[in-house]
Amino acid sequence: MGPGNRPLDLEWLEDFIALAETGNFSRAAQVRSIAQPAFSRHIRALEEWVGVDLFDRSAHPAALTAAGKRFEPLLKELLAGLEAARIKARAAHDMAAASLRFAATHVLSLTFFPRWLGSVESRLSLGPIQTMSDSSQACEDLMLQRRVQFVLCHGHAGAPGRLDEAQYPVLRLSEDVLVPVSAPDVHGAPLHALGTAQAPSVLAYSEASGLGRIMRAIQDSEFGKDFASSLSVVFTAHHAALLRTMALEGRGLAWLPMSLVADDLRSGALADAGKGAWRVPVDIRLYRQAASMAPVAEALWQLVSDGTLTA
Repeated sequence: MGPGNRPLDLEWLEDFIALAETGNFSRAAQVRSIAQPAFSRHIRALEEWVGVDLFDRSAHPAALTAAGKRFEPLLKELLAGLEAARIKARAAHDMAAASLRFAATHVLSLTFFPRWLGSVESRLSLGPIQTMSDSSQACEDLMLQRRVQFVLCHGHAGAPGRLDEAQYPVLRLSEDVLVPVSAPDVHGAPLHALGTAQAPSVLAYSEASGLGRIMRAIQDSEFGKDFASSLSVVFTAHHAALLRTMALEGRGLAWLPMSLVADDLRSGALADAGKGAWRVPVDIRLYRQAASMAPVAEALWQLVSDGTLTA
């Protein structure tokens, strides 16, 4: 309410901005898609609400008065704040509509998550679900920002992540193994193999990748001192799926989850570049928020904690 308990119409504020920017009542009315007489009434009504003239009508083009110049930046800030509030309110509504919110690394969202979720849904009615698929680092960010309730990712005892360091509750859902794979030659042998005199071309994970963190943390201790320095890294990416594509193209060898490449190995599209060695066992883990969650989220955690769920 303004002077005299007059209501304020938000349309008047947009009209004010249009006139301040054009300096012409007719042009501003066109911009606002209303008739000029109605537009002029809106500006006058706003001035009456404020209690002072905001435009000098004797000037050509129409100019802001001292009061109008003071009013304009504050009004723009107010309108921007209202728009931001609208966007955030809609986002909060959309987020709340999803009773379960997961972040899953790209490879597990493609391989493990759909099958596991189906197993959960056979035991528990979940309702709306929101799933975000990204790098391990991005998934950790979503959890730390409390934007998701659960994070599904690979893990290894020798390579703790930020969620481990922050002591988020975690369950081991299943196991996987990173296998060095390469496209085969015409005889079925790997084009890029480990254990040869020549340093193999390697397709590596980036810093944002959880699998990359695991490989960097354990490769020298598991495979021998200076093992990492003996490799020739020719390509780097966040996601195992992209490294798989590059491996299929014969660009190098990559340590990929068996859950991703089992079919490729069976069909011969990829070959084991380590002949059964140089493998890295990893966990498939589910992290949760430490604070209390929605009832359905707590029920899911309890179901998984019971250990009777099969993926």
